[in-house]
Amino acid sequence: MIGGHGIDDGAASGGAVEVQAPLWRSRGVQSLVGVTALGFVSYFLTLASLPAYAVAGGAAESTAGVVTAVFLVVTIAVQSVVPAFVNRFGTGPVFVAGLLALGVPAPFYVLDDGVAWISALSAVRGAGFAVITVLGATLAARVAPPERRGESIGLYGLAIALPNMAAVPVGVALVLSGHIGVLSWLAAAPVLGLVFLPALLRAAGGREEPAPAGNARAAVRAALAPSLVLFVVTTAGGGFVTFLPIDRPGGLLATAALLLWGLTGALTRWRAGVLADRLGTALLLPLSVLVGAVGLAVTGAGLWWGAGWVLLGAALFGAGFGAVQNLTLLRAFARAGERGTTAASALWNASFDAGTAAGALLLGFAYGAAGLPWTFVVSAVVLAAVLPLAQAAARAPLTRG
Repeated sequence: MIGGHGIDDGAASGGAVEVQAPLWRSRGVQSLVGVTALGFVSYFLTLASLPAYAVAGGAAESTAGVVTAVFLVVTIAVQSVVPAFVNRFGTGPVFVAGLLALGVPAPFYVLDDGVAWISALSAVRGAGFAVITVLGATLAARVAPPERRGESIGLYGLAIALPNMAAVPVGVALVLSGHIGVLSWLAAAPVLGLVFLPALLRAAGGREEPAPAGNARAAVRAALAPSLVLFVVTTAGGGFVTFLPIDRPGGLLATAALLLWGLTGALTRWRAGVLADRLGTALLLPLSVLVGAVGLAVTGAGLWWGAGWVLLGAALFGAGFGAVQNLTLLRAFARAGERGTTAASALWNASFDAGTAAGALLLGFAYGAAGLPWTFVVSAVVLAAVLPLAQAAARAPLTRG
């Protein structure tokens, strides 16, 4: 595990990669990438498109974010109990259940465009998403040696960011062009992840020894600072992906901006881990938050100034957003120490999803009251305000673990 964890006997026998070998050639890493990409493509396809689908069905723009909020509220609630499920049933069965819960309900979106129906299906899918987020991050640490875990987390992040880059704008474009049926079936992709799961579990090694309750609580406290930074950044991101397509329903500008946001996020989430292995996070994490704040401010102002500024701001915001995800996860694991990784993963993922839900819901009220440009500008100011917390989270561990 990250933060002082060794690979343990299971990883030594099950497929930790050699230090000098390209990490992406490891069978375990390839399987991790496959499962992760198929799970997250479903999430990203529907993240921005379902609110637009609800609006097309007659929902008010200010309440469209409820669809995303329901999904993520369920996700957050289930994430808190995933470690207990794993201790009781094992990683494999829990992961299988998560993939099925995320993928199987998706084709049924086509049956109705009402907020209640969309939200009901999204609640089931949110439970599945909780499983793959917590276990995916944990297993990403277990398939690599300690000195290359930044790189491993980077590849895991790339498997998330590439679907983000492609699936968010594709999902929006499909809904805006009236192809909800295609979207619904594509969102069933997690079921295909079952093919990759056996190899991933073998590479990750044996079942992790459960941590005592006191150790788990200490791990949560240790991971709190980086998780709070992540929460603020993902709140801005949730508002960005939810309301930009609604505010610019013509489709072209919103789709291009989301594509750039995803592209730069994919690149920085991948490379930030490699840089962190070499340079540490003391400078990288605050710098990433600052870049994200500047990008969001430029995006908001660009809605007044012109499309080129919107695209520039989206690219900068994506760069900061992607790097912050990788670096805060590394810090959460490092601070949690040995045997605290699963608890830290649950908190980090809950913070990510809580932030996204808060952005989809709370920023909707700001959008309705002040318009999207001011909503983005004020959100950028809030991002800049967390720079001191980012500096603290990047430096000093909070536990002795």
